[in-house]
Amino acid sequence: MTLSDNHRGALFMTASMAGFAVEDVFVKAAAQSLPLGQVLLTIGLLGMLTFAAMAARMGEAVLPPAFVSPAMLVRSGFEVTGRLFYGLAITLTALSTTSAILQATPLVVVAGAALVFGEKVSVQRWLAVLVGFAGVLIILRPGSDFSALSLLAVVGLLGFAGRDLATRAAPKGLSNRQLGALGFAMLAIAGAILLAASGGATVPSGLGLAQLAGGTVFGMAGYHALTYAMRTGEVAAVTPFRYTRLVFAMILAMALFGERPDLATWIGAALIVGSGLFALTHGR
Repeated sequence: MTLSDNHRGALFMTASMAGFAVEDVFVKAAAQSLPLGQVLLTIGLLGMLTFAAMAARMGEAVLPPAFVSPAMLVRSGFEVTGRLFYGLAITLTALSTTSAILQATPLVVVAGAALVFGEKVSVQRWLAVLVGFAGVLIILRPGSDFSALSLLAVVGLLGFAGRDLATRAAPKGLSNRQLGALGFAMLAIAGAILLAASGGATVPSGLGLAQLAGGTVFGMAGYHALTYAMRTGEVAAVTPFRYTRLVFAMILAMALFGERPDLATWIGAALIVGSGLFALTHGR
């Protein structure tokens, strides 16, 4: 059976989300014995150098002029913000909670596309965005159970949403390898900022090295699969499969870290995913 572009895109998007979920596990585990800044910096440098070598081998520019275009600089700034705060969130809070909040990113992109690019958004999709934000509030619990650390995930999702919006205005023609090198360079910058603020870099143990290597491999695989997915299938058909990341994250968080998401987290996650799927597929 021959798969259509949309089917291939959906499969690669699902594989990408699985890769990112496993990368989160390695980052969270490595940060238990190493400074988070060192973890992000190491994975960022390893991924950047590997993607850059792959680009050079294919005869592509390692530092193309498009990297310093206004749109790409804005995109890079948002990606550093997203990487920095999301890294803090998965380290300092429950992985399941952070992953659930991150699922609101496509909803922010929908709202941002209307406000920034003037795209027409129906009343139904605006209502879906509001329901998704309500799901985030349920997870955050703005009251007696509120934890300010949960806001780290919110800032992270805003960074990733800004990156996705800026990508729309980015120059065309950059390869998956060039985009991968740039993405991991931003991760390295986020790690360098954290390490400069916290200090305490140490020589990793054998286990620490294995965790850093695992985070790099799965992060690179996820990034490459994501880029391929977005360039293969229709955006409306492929993007909803981003929500599979929550499934992988919940399973890994419960199996490896003993997390047990409470009822509010499950309800909030269901609202975010349900409203996101509606907003992305409504009218298509």
